[in-house]
Amino acid sequence: MSGKLYIVSVPIGNYGDMTVRAVETLRSAGLIACEDTRKTGILLKHFEIESKLFSYHDHNENFKTDILVQRLLAGENVAVVSDAGTPCISDPGYRIVRAARENGIAVEGIPGACAAINALVVSGMPTDSFMFEGFLPHKKGRNTKLKEIAEEKKTIILYESVHRIEKLIVELTEHIPGRRICVMREMTKIYEEHICGLPGQVLEKLRKTPPKGEFVVVIEGISGKVKSKIQEI
Repeated sequence: MSGKLYIVSVPIGNYGDMTVRAVETLRSAGLIACEDTRKTGILLKHFEIESKLFSYHDHNENFKTDILVQRLLAGENVAVVSDAGTPCISDPGYRIVRAARENGIAVEGIPGACAAINALVVSGMPTDSFMFEGFLPHKKGRNTKLKEIAEEKKTIILYESVHRIEKLIVELTEHIPGRRICVMREMTKIYEEHICGLPGQVLEKLRKTPPKGEFVVVIEGISGKVKSKIQEI
């Protein structure tokens, strides 16, 4: 009888957001597949979890998926975690989920924190219809994506690194100068910060203080009225 694959959400910063069920699942897992064994090791130590860690990230995901499937087929329960938040959301995970299902292995999600959803619900943007784009392409296809964002009616959620956040906001000032955005960093941590306004206003605030941490950017969708005005110009 095969084991079960668990997709376990962990905190995006504040360890108080770790669920009881997540702790119990990680304690019972025979193996925990994670992006950074050092970072996850600190989390496990905090919660006194002694399960074995297995390095599983973007650069080895393809060949290590087969190893995990074999462990599961042999009857071992495997948990997948990301460095922060929910696995498979701009993080490794979907390949092992797909492979598990193709091999008849049960998959169970242990829900919890997710940076994208947390940013959306505190942004004040419409939540009835939204799209998640993750990280935009660095070069090829980036301008096309920005043009698509400029015409999108739904609320849009992006991820961005500290090294590229200013570049992204500059691009948004060019493509959507009149649309409201919210830039959030260090969510659930001591220095959590929300910067909201038009792209130009956000850029001005960002440049006053050197950015730190990982960023989530929530972008207001275009309204039919605004879109019609743009088309008339």
